[in-house]
Amino acid sequence: MRAPFVGMIAGMALAFAGYFGGFGAFLLVAALGGLGWAAGRWVEGGGTVQDVRDTFERRNR
Repeated sequence: MRAPFVGMIAGMALAFAGYFGGFGAFLLVAALGGLGWAAGRWVEGGGTVQDVRDTFERRNR
């Protein structure tokens, strides 16, 4: 999918959440959308589950 189309779909989802669920739902959808975008970019860039596990193991030491 092209970026403008994905952006349009995300905007429509935020609009529906804001209209039907109020401002709290709007913020929740925006936050989860941002997390999903970040995770997608990370995986697209070659990130693996092993990287996440290694990060948590380093923190626990």
